[in-house]
Amino acid sequence: MKKTIMALSASLLLGGIASAQKVDFEEYTLNNGLHVILHNDSSAPVVVTSVMYHVGAKDENPERTGFAHFFEHLLFEGTQNIKRGEWMKIVTANGGVNNANTTDDRTYYYEVFPSNNLELGLWMESERMLHPIINQIGVDTQNEVVKEEKRTNFDNRPYGNILMAVKENLFKNHPYRWNTIGSMKDLDAATLEEFQAFNKKFYTPNNAVLVVAGQIDVAQTKEWIQKYFGSIPKGEILKKQVFAEEPITQTIKATYQDPNIQIPMLVTAYRTPSMKTRDAKVLDLISSYLSDGKSSKLYKKIVDQKKIALQIGAVGLSEEDYGMYIIYGLPMTPATSSDLLKEIDEEVVKIQTNLISEKDFQKLQNTFENQFVNANANVEGIAENLATYHLLYGDVKLINNQIDLYHSITREEIREVAKKYLNPNQRLILDYVPSTEQAQN
Repeated sequence: MKKTIMALSASLLLGGIASAQKVDFEEYTLNNGLHVILHNDSSAPVVVTSVMYHVGAKDENPERTGFAHFFEHLLFEGTQNIKRGEWMKIVTANGGVNNANTTDDRTYYYEVFPSNNLELGLWMESERMLHPIINQIGVDTQNEVVKEEKRTNFDNRPYGNILMAVKENLFKNHPYRWNTIGSMKDLDAATLEEFQAFNKKFYTPNNAVLVVAGQIDVAQTKEWIQKYFGSIPKGEILKKQVFAEEPITQTIKATYQDPNIQIPMLVTAYRTPSMKTRDAKVLDLISSYLSDGKSSKLYKKIVDQKKIALQIGAVGLSEEDYGMYIIYGLPMTPATSSDLLKEIDEEVVKIQTNLISEKDFQKLQNTFENQFVNANANVEGIAENLATYHLLYGDVKLINNQIDLYHSITREEIREVAKKYLNPNQRLILDYVPSTEQAQN
């Protein structure tokens, strides 16, 4: 009885959250091209000030990879009015937290402050945009920071270079072919003038969106935004390059040797369409059906029932131009990577041949409904989603109606999209194997 009551309470709570899900916002553009999105939420006395720049790893010179991620670090070094090393101190002294992250497509900076420090957050982000100090001492300092990050998270970490190996084989022309962290050789070779030119080109108001979300006075917020951002000069008009990849029509086979592992890993990967497409959303459902958690088809069959793998999983990486769907597994002796691949392929063929059950389909819908609700459960998530939907999707309204697209997908569509993209001749098979070589620094 207690469990039943708890389950009922949880259902009512989820229903309440879902019904209150709509995110209200206002958007406009300054004369210098900076797009502004405001979201007023009086439920807690906090405010997020964030700026997302439309620059990521794909915007880099192939001989200077890692620049966008480098700037994620470099633009905390200081400005004309914030001394070197003072940025974090100012934030924490005023009860705030801050961070940044970079992808292939964009770079995102944000602060979370008590709402009475909104003006401070706006001033700091305007300083980052208008007055960054990019000098040799900052470049040298962050170069060492990034090198240590690469050693820790990639080079010396077991299975740390899977994504790098996948990308360089799935993409031959598109800049998605290199990792966001880039090459240390490229960063070492770069001059100070190259870093300064990269900043001048990409970190401009007309290449960014400013989002303010939380407990705000909208009229006052607009005044401060005009005060701190309105006078920042417009940057050059950027024309995004278009990089097209030829369709994969024959299985790509590759091997990567990792000196940090003892158990080989099977990795199979498919190139998928832009995250803005309907097919990408259908593939999200397929990925969840196959590999999301211990109740997924692949886990139950390969790990639980047949016990031929220590681990099985998948990740879908949807990006602005293309995406990747990666399935991986650690075979358990005496099973081999070939045995895992056979079992994986059998499950994919089932999706391509038969409609998934109504029960499984409803489970998928519930899962994505829950994810959609959770994505907008706090102002930090709302701020990033507003920025993303504007900058990468070109439609802020998706923050409220993206779930409708998932609800409109049918079981027949799942079958057809699986047939379209998940075929043996359209993928990479990567043998990720142990090596006796020393890890590279």
